[in-house]
Amino acid sequence: MSHNAGFQATLDLEGRQCVVIGGDEEAVEKITRLLDAGAKVTVVHPTLHVDLRKLTASGKIIHRGRSFRATDAQDAVLILNVLKDDVPLAKSLYELAKTERFLVWSIDQTEYSTIFMPALVKRGPLRLAISTSGTAPALARVLRENLESAFDEEFDQFLDWLGALREELKKTEANDRRRRERLLDAVDGFALAATLQYPNSWKLSGKAELDEVGKEGG
Repeated sequence: MSHNAGFQATLDLEGRQCVVIGGDEEAVEKITRLLDAGAKVTVVHPTLHVDLRKLTASGKIIHRGRSFRATDAQDAVLILNVLKDDVPLAKSLYELAKTERFLVWSIDQTEYSTIFMPALVKRGPLRLAISTSGTAPALARVLRENLESAFDEEFDQFLDWLGALREELKKTEANDRRRRERLLDAVDGFALAATLQYPNSWKLSGKAELDEVGKEGG
């Protein structure tokens, strides 16, 4: 089965206009990520989750209490649609994105999205994105949950120390090669150890055994 893995990149959304369509917990998660990135956020939906009402009251986001209109896309660089069951809306957003030139993501509608939304592990300044290219979003979520527990408070302190060391070397070490060597030495010995455990549903399906037979038999 072939899937478009896309081109992985990070969007600079600082001060840029983004729109979220929907007002439930999924919208809360996406809006939180956008605000964390410094975006200006407008949420469009008749009703809002209590957390979004608080953000609206504090002036951190703008709320338009109605259904989405094409004019809401004006000046937007990104639109996130979290309304799962509205396929016509996903289709119309995809077509609108072609003329208005914004990026669009509709939940569970990869065929009407121009970007993927990876599962995100956050620890201090670390951002570790996990994507299965739309193949298995549930697996991406489980991987995120597993990795979140691996990056503890000590890792946060270690990352801060590395950042401080880099800034110090930029001031005190003029030679680029020696500066890179010092930074590589600083992370020498760091490792993330992991093991994989597969679910019974996979083991009992017989798929794993069939794959092995196929490899051996050529």
